[in-house]
Amino acid sequence: MLTLKNLPISSFNENLAYIHKDCIAYKVDDLSTLTKIEIHGGVKSVYAFLQVVDDARLVKPTELALNNEAFKQINLPEGANISITLSPPPPSLSSIKRKIAGNILSSGEYSAIINDIYARRYSNMDIASFLVASGSFMSTPEVLALTEAMVGDKTIHWDNESIVVDHHCLGGIPGNKTDLIITSIVAAYGLPIPKTAARSLTSCAGVADTMSVLANVDYDEKKLKQLINENRGAIVCYDGLSIAEANKIISSVERQIGITQQEHITASILAIKLAAGITHLLVDIPVGPKSRIKSTNEAMRLRKLIEYVGDMLSIEIDAVITDGSEPIGNGVGAVLEARDVMKVLRNKDDAPQDLKEKSLFLAGRILEFDPKLRGGQGYLVAKEILNSGRALEVMNRMIHAQGKAPQPQLGHLTRDIVSNVSGTVEAIDNSRINKIGIWAGAGQYAGAGLDLFKKVGDHVEQGETLYRIHSCNSTDFAFANSVVDGYTGYEISSRSSY
Repeated sequence: MLTLKNLPISSFNENLAYIHKDCIAYKVDDLSTLTKIEIHGGVKSVYAFLQVVDDARLVKPTELALNNEAFKQINLPEGANISITLSPPPPSLSSIKRKIAGNILSSGEYSAIINDIYARRYSNMDIASFLVASGSFMSTPEVLALTEAMVGDKTIHWDNESIVVDHHCLGGIPGNKTDLIITSIVAAYGLPIPKTAARSLTSCAGVADTMSVLANVDYDEKKLKQLINENRGAIVCYDGLSIAEANKIISSVERQIGITQQEHITASILAIKLAAGITHLLVDIPVGPKSRIKSTNEAMRLRKLIEYVGDMLSIEIDAVITDGSEPIGNGVGAVLEARDVMKVLRNKDDAPQDLKEKSLFLAGRILEFDPKLRGGQGYLVAKEILNSGRALEVMNRMIHAQGKAPQPQLGHLTRDIVSNVSGTVEAIDNSRINKIGIWAGAGQYAGAGLDLFKKVGDHVEQGETLYRIHSCNSTDFAFANSVVDGYTGYEISSRSSY
């Protein structure tokens, strides 16, 4: 037997166990590298990958130390007695080898893979192999099978609600925080909208990041149901909900290796929404040359895939293709995006009109899930709700119910990026703007980001400000400054890029 210890190390969703080189349980020389072990003593066995240390101040020969992820899962106090056994590779790895060879996997094989990922039997390297193998080709039935497997056995039930709605944007568009406005409008109308949102994945701010500027977003399923009962709307971080857990692990590895295939996106979105008990879902597919989806043909293919899987799993889908050619709104980064959202909800004269109009269009589509509304009425109803102040009232109630957040400060280190020619803004590179924002610290600091003063079609004079960089620390600020001079992301009428 060994005694349990926690080493406060985080490893991005991978379970790691540490033993001393003179461990009393195993002779280290007999073990190969990356040995997988099964740890016994808790309610459920925990799988981890073994690491060997030679410093007894970290781990004694009589101890087994677990990193934060594994220690949380075993749910035992330090000093508890545990035992370990070597664990063979999970049988489902053979299915990944079959996928690498170009075979189509069965629903049972996908279920086994996802179950092993959820049980932490896979290393991050194993998960990466799965993503690469399945990313090269997946049939439509395989996407359906993967979605079903990732839903898992924990779902939120909304008892007496026949319609439970949500909205998801495929992203890639800086500043596109229609979600907060949509949720306020839809909840004010009366449809339940439990918005499950992510923190920043590959952008300057996720929906959860922007909402967390205004209110607490870290709640569990019980609190989410209470919030919906009270206000019909809530925006909470998906990470705090015990649903679609395997998807969280897979998404973490996806971010590390930079793979985002349409089939994986479809399975991930629908698995989360199905597990959250959503019955009607609006999917926003922005298309633009510098967006995640770059062509209408690509968007049409993705829409058909989402609609097929939705039909098979009995969730009603409205997938709309929208303009993703430039940033939406004026702010890029959580604080600046929250500012834009509140300007729209408060009907301010200087509210960004593109953010307002897109939010009304999408909210109207969601309202038309209600059979009492005829086609085309949704936009008008949404506009009336916004203009009357009812949407703002609901947002204020949601903030109060979720707990008002301490107001983060906008980054104090600033630089104005100016035009070196006179002309008209012809294009804005979404990808570049997003990267500059991230380099400035957005995604790490709520107050970092870009404040855009010019959009496509605007006239600019030489020396006039295009946007302002905000950073919260000198290292990010210096790096953003070092790269922005190479290419600002704006193209002016002379067609010169700079």
